Amino acid sequence: MTRDPMTWPVDTQAWIGPYPFRELPHPEPDALVRVLERERIGAAWVGAMAAPWHRDPSPSNAWLRAQLARHAEVLHAVPCVRPDWPGWERILDEAVARGEPAVCTYPMQQGIAATGDTLPALARACAVRGLVVRLTVRFEDLRQRHALDTAGDLTAAHVRALVRADPRVHVVVGAASAELIAETHWSLTPGEQVRCWWDWAWLWGPPEDRFAALVRSIGADRFVFGGHWPLRLVQAPVAVAELASTDLPAATYTSGAAIVAAARSAAVQGAVRSGPPVMPAGGAP
Repeated sequence: MTRDPMTWPVDTQAWIGPYPFRELPHPEPDALVRVLERERIGAAWVGAMAAPWHRDPSPSNAWLRAQLARHAEVLHAVPCVRPDWPGWERILDEAVARGEPAVCTYPMQQGIAATGDTLPALARACAVRGLVVRLTVRFEDLRQRHALDTAGDLTAAHVRALVRADPRVHVVVGAASAELIAETHWSLTPGEQVRCWWDWAWLWGPPEDRFAALVRSIGADRFVFGGHWPLRLVQAPVAVAELASTDLPAATYTSGAAIVAAARSAAVQGAVRSGPPVMPAGGAP
C-alpha cells in the first residue's frame, strides 16, 4: 500500500457494542462510520465487543451482522470463533459464504492454551477457506482493568502456534507491545514472518519512537493499520504514523485488503498443489 497522508484503506481492529467492564463512548456502528469518514479510512473490520467473553459466540455474531447491515459497504463483520466449542467450523463456513475478510479468536479470554491441537486446528481450517485470523493482544492496560477481567495478555506462543500450523494461514495481530512484536517476529522463520502482520496502536511514537525502530528492524510491510475504536482514539495510530513519516518517508505499510487477497490466493493454490503459497510482494495494493 502506498500511503497518501491521512488516508488508510482498512482499519483491521474495530468493535461495536457494549463492553462488559465499563461504559464506552459511542460504541454504535453509526459513530464508527463517522470516525472512519473523518479520519479518511475506507473501511473497517468490525467485531462484537462482548463476544470474547461469551461461551458460545454465535448469538454475538448474528447480532453483529444485523447491526452492520446498514453499513455493509464500509463495516465488514469479523465473526468470533471459539475453536474448542462444538460446531465452530460452521462459523467459518458462514463467514466464507458471506464474503467476510476474517474471523477473530481470543485465546486468553476463551481459556485456550498455546499448546495442544486447538489453535492449529483453527489455523488449518481458516487457511483452507482463505480466511484471515485476527488476534488482539489486549483491550486495556493491565493497570486499568476491572478486577473481574482476569485474562492476561496474548503471548508470543499463541501467535506462533497459529502461524506455524499451516503454511497458508495469514494472521493479523493487534495491540501488541514492541517487546512482543520483536520476540515473535524473530522467533519465526522467514517463511512464517511474511504471513504475520501487526498494528502499531500500542507502540510509542516520538520521543521514544518504538514504532519507527521496529519499522527499521522488521520492515514497514509487516505493519497494518488498526485503530481499536471504541476502546481507543483512532487518531492516535494515525498521528504516530504521520510523525514517523518524517524519518521514514518511503515507508509502505500493508493494507488489510492485500492480506485478504493473499489468504484467498493461498487457499486456491493449496487446493491444486501442496507446499507453501507464492506470496505477493509486501505492501501490494
